[in-house]
Amino acid sequence: MIPEIELKSREEIKAFQEEKLRELLGYLSEKSPYYSEMFKENNIDIRSIKKLEDLTKIPVTTKDDLQKRTKDFICIAKNKIVDYNTTSGTLGDPVTFVLSDKDLDRLAYNEFISLSCSNGTPDDIYQMMVTIDRRFMAGIAYYLGLRRMGAGIVRVGPGNAQLQFDTMVRINPTALIAVPSFLIKLIEYAERNGIDINSTSVKKAVCIGEPIRNSDFSLNTLGKRIKAKWDIEIYSTYASTEMGTAFNECEYGVGGHHHPELIIVEFLDDNNEPVADNEPGEVVITTLGVEAMPLLRFKTGDICYHFKEPCKCGRTTLRIGPVLGRKQQMIKYKGTTLYPSIIYDILNEIDFIENYFIEVSTGALGTDELLIKVGGKSGIKNAEKQIKDRFRAKMRVAPEIEIISPAEIKKLQMIDVNRKPRIFADKRGLNSYDG
Repeated sequence: MIPEIELKSREEIKAFQEEKLRELLGYLSEKSPYYSEMFKENNIDIRSIKKLEDLTKIPVTTKDDLQKRTKDFICIAKNKIVDYNTTSGTLGDPVTFVLSDKDLDRLAYNEFISLSCSNGTPDDIYQMMVTIDRRFMAGIAYYLGLRRMGAGIVRVGPGNAQLQFDTMVRINPTALIAVPSFLIKLIEYAERNGIDINSTSVKKAVCIGEPIRNSDFSLNTLGKRIKAKWDIEIYSTYASTEMGTAFNECEYGVGGHHHPELIIVEFLDDNNEPVADNEPGEVVITTLGVEAMPLLRFKTGDICYHFKEPCKCGRTTLRIGPVLGRKQQMIKYKGTTLYPSIIYDILNEIDFIENYFIEVSTGALGTDELLIKVGGKSGIKNAEKQIKDRFRAKMRVAPEIEIISPAEIKKLQMIDVNRKPRIFADKRGLNSYDG
């Protein structure tokens, strides 16, 4: 199912979004304590914002703004709030996000068209390997979207490989929603227990939370490891609680498709100016059709490329490439600038590594220091040297390596308040950001 607007010309899509933008500005001016105040303080006449290009007249909204003044972003009465969620806290303290009944309908529509983009159909049965509790918006979004699609749903939740395979045998799901690194765990469990993973009913997986592609859309190490052992189609997706919107790949695997009826997207540089089409930029979003907590020019912190040429699937909307990294997670190590994603890719290539935890801190000279704690198989000769040699080959520099037990790594990864394992801890300066 492809919405009609996603097949229109770029000019028609732009005109459509500009009309929706004008409606949003009127709504924010009347209903939002935060944005109405911001318009007044900056002498912004919202009637002058007529084109998408005019958005640059409006200051951006940051995560810090949202954390400090969360309640001022709420546009509805408390008795109209029907669902409470929190962000994952990847780049700071979690923020409570509220939704109205209308917002839940919008969320269902978003996941319906997003999962349909990834070749989901009413005939599918989806095994959800993600949590639907713990105030996790994505879990309820997948459930509502699949329900609207008319597909079958099996709510297994994360972890527990034995239960996952038992469910596959009992219910014969055709599709999975899972973190891709957990798919690797399932493959390893199947190999240890003599299970032919390719004899299951599963034909495809929507991969969340971790990239499975490089910036040129080729499969990264994680994606290759899955495809090497499990003959299924894998689709990447990009989303966040703040967006209430997802960018899913279609069968051609060339970026997540934009839904212009749900969100306006900008790509900005360090000075909050639009980047050129061939340059990476920070994803900045303006939500459309959100009733409880709409956001205007919200900086996500994610750095991506974007692509405007039409896709072979027929959609003419822009596409977002894999997240290169988060702006605040950029590391300058021994003269090399890098994002955690390249570290993940190198570590995922090394067979004897079972899990890992990355720490970035500030050294005595004020420079970034990088320590990687690795949980690996025992008895590997010169394990530390092998890991460092792999880093030197790919990055020209080698971080400090500490080899400990996989059980100790799991303790570092799991924090009670987190809904997913954390593998990156930024301890630079006064703030600590986990992801």
